[in-house]
Amino acid sequence: MSEAIQVQHQTVMDDDTRQVARVYADALYKAADAGALVQQVREELGVVVEGLFVRDPGLGLFFESASITRERKAEAIERAFSGASQTMRSFLGVLNAHDRLMTLRPIAEAFGKLCDRVSRRVAVQVTSAVQLTDDERRRVSDDVRAVANVEPILEEKIDPDILGGLIVRIADWVYDASVRTRLATIRKQLIERSGHGVESGRDRFGS
Repeated sequence: MSEAIQVQHQTVMDDDTRQVARVYADALYKAADAGALVQQVREELGVVVEGLFVRDPGLGLFFESASITRERKAEAIERAFSGASQTMRSFLGVLNAHDRLMTLRPIAEAFGKLCDRVSRRVAVQVTSAVQLTDDERRRVSDDVRAVANVEPILEEKIDPDILGGLIVRIADWVYDASVRTRLATIRKQLIERSGHGVESGRDRFGS
């Protein structure tokens, strides 16, 4: 199989997995919302994913293995997640019944995005020269709420090259109030004025 075909096949598989994840995430959200458990289920889903893929990857391999029966996996789910809500345990049971336990990670990602979209929570990238203070974070969040009418989730990045100020990005919209950009603007204006002064001088000499 050529490399191009392998890449194409992997891309198709990834798209299929994402689509499946969105379908299951939507079903889980509806079930959790009906019981007013959206936030709890979101937290539980995060714990489950962390448990399977971070703290105990062996358990994750156990659930993903095709050589282990659904019955044994169902017993393991009940033991490992006995403290989770009935909604969460039932959902894991559905995934197990359809051999979809290996899609838990993309399901958790899709579920989180769905929760954020419904609650109008939006990722806001904030770049600053130094780490923001708590007061600065509050002011940025308040400004974003007032301007964009969304609940911001600040994603902070430190870039000393901007010298000072802030660069705020919401999706494709960017507000650049960095010192670097202001200096560049001033420099451009000075160059333009200097060029205008030269042209004016030429006009005077030519008259």
